[in-house]
Amino acid sequence: MILLRSLSHVLRSGRTWVVLGVLGVLAPAGMLVVSGLMLLDLRRDAWRNAEQTSQNLLQVIERDIARNVEIIDLSLQAVVDNLRAPETAAASPRARQMILFDRAASAKDLGVMLVLDENGDSILDASSLPARKVNNADRDYFQAHKAHAHLGLLISKPVVSRLLGAPIVVLSRRIDKPDGSFGGVVLGSLKLSYFARLFDQIGLGRDGAINLYLRDGTRIVRHPYADADIGTNLAGTPNFERFVRERGGTFVGTSVRDGIERHYAFTEVGDLPLVLNVARSTREIEAEWRAKALVIATVVLVLCGLTVALSLLFGRELRRRAEMHAEMARLSRTDPLTGLANRRRFEAALADAGADARRTGNPLSLLVVDADHFKRFNDRYGHAVGDEVLKGLAACLSASVHRPGDLACRVGGEEFALILPGTDEAGALRVADEVHAQVSGLAVGSAGIEPGTVTVSIGLASGIHQVHDLYGRADAALYEAKANGRNRTRCAPARLREQANGRALRVVEA
Repeated sequence: MILLRSLSHVLRSGRTWVVLGVLGVLAPAGMLVVSGLMLLDLRRDAWRNAEQTSQNLLQVIERDIARNVEIIDLSLQAVVDNLRAPETAAASPRARQMILFDRAASAKDLGVMLVLDENGDSILDASSLPARKVNNADRDYFQAHKAHAHLGLLISKPVVSRLLGAPIVVLSRRIDKPDGSFGGVVLGSLKLSYFARLFDQIGLGRDGAINLYLRDGTRIVRHPYADADIGTNLAGTPNFERFVRERGGTFVGTSVRDGIERHYAFTEVGDLPLVLNVARSTREIEAEWRAKALVIATVVLVLCGLTVALSLLFGRELRRRAEMHAEMARLSRTDPLTGLANRRRFEAALADAGADARRTGNPLSLLVVDADHFKRFNDRYGHAVGDEVLKGLAACLSASVHRPGDLACRVGGEEFALILPGTDEAGALRVADEVHAQVSGLAVGSAGIEPGTVTVSIGLASGIHQVHDLYGRADAALYEAKANGRNRTRCAPARLREQANGRALRVVEA
């Protein structure tokens, strides 16, 4: 019960409701900040997931390409080694073919595997006996091996196979004669369809791409596949220069091919002169995040809007209630008929003024004003006219005081009072004379009450230190004014002080 009463008191506090109103406005701002941070975190998650996915794809593709190239290269090396063996030369053509090319069948998408002599003519063929006739002396790889003895494995630019009519890359090694001179080339071709099938298994979105380059910048293949992309050279472009310089990593860049901004994950393929990258459109990376962000932002904005609207309505209701409470407080201290301060406010104001006088030593005066023979007005004209007389008297009293600290009150019935802080007896007498002058002009035309008909008697008391009995002394002076003919002012002398002590507040009837 004590807790409930305490909570009720807190909720009735105006300051509490103001604080709650402010919090009601600040809460949406906090929601927006938290939601913004959450959306940023979701965006970072989208990018982390995209980067991890690209790295995983890159690793899988790189391993597959490196393994397939290694298988073909091992077959080429085996051919070179077996050609040096005496038993190979002594074997029949069929046996020689099986000895030289026994490893070639395990390579994926192997096109042709040939041995070319020093003139570029095919002399051995893994798929045909006798060898299919072709001369590749004009190919770049053949010329390179012929000119340089220690190139090792060469991977050519994309070319169209003269035997298959399909686009391929050629992997080749030099064959030396026993004296070390150029004896020809062994080659294995890898169909570009191998890369197409490998890359087609991977979904990167509409604007995603996978590229395989030679280190000189020549594009071997691109996914999605387009003939125009095959064999183009990107050496010198910002993105490719970064591929070669850094050898592996990630970055965001704009493609020179189509102007689309992409996130690139790239690496070299093993020890081979190949560069592989997986590229994802930044727009597509953020597409799912944008969809979530739009939903979350819409919901948060709607909730914030509702919260703000409710807070504004709540604030308006609080202001209305505060104004209502202020009006009720004013009415509780105001006489409803005359608009003057009522008995409650009079007692509080007099106590405050007395305390201030005792503290500062400034004088304090009190006028107690009573309408003479007021009962006659009610009996003769009725209470409605009597009320008009009381309103007129209130107006006269209000017109008689001019300082902000002075207060006119209706104590009860036809009795009024004027509290005059900082006013001595002489000053109070001047105010009393003003009251008489104002009342002398009071008239109620509707009832035929002429000016001078209504009069008042006034009791005056002043003090500096003896303010605790001020009302009793003024009331006693009023009684004396009534007894001495009315329509006059009487001041409470010092000898009345003890006589006035203990008298109850009363209404003096005319």
